[in-house]
Amino acid sequence: MSSPAITTVIAMMESLPEALQEQVAEHLREYIADLEDEIKWDKSFQKTQQQLIKAARRAKQEIAEGKANLLDYEQL
Repeated sequence: MSSPAITTVIAMMESLPEALQEQVAEHLREYIADLEDEIKWDKSFQKTQQQLIKAARRAKQEIAEGKANLLDYEQL
């Protein structure tokens, strides 16, 4: 069962010449792949968020204690 939005998009695409339908379909494939990639990144970030918070707190503490060194971009 399609949502009204999908039905509308399909009707719009069906009114286009076949070559344009293919172009739109390719753009949609790429867009959906990008969305799926974003979802994976979001899930991955959620899994590691607590670890990142701990690392940031540790870094702030080391800076406050004078244990941190400035990054020398010339040595990269």
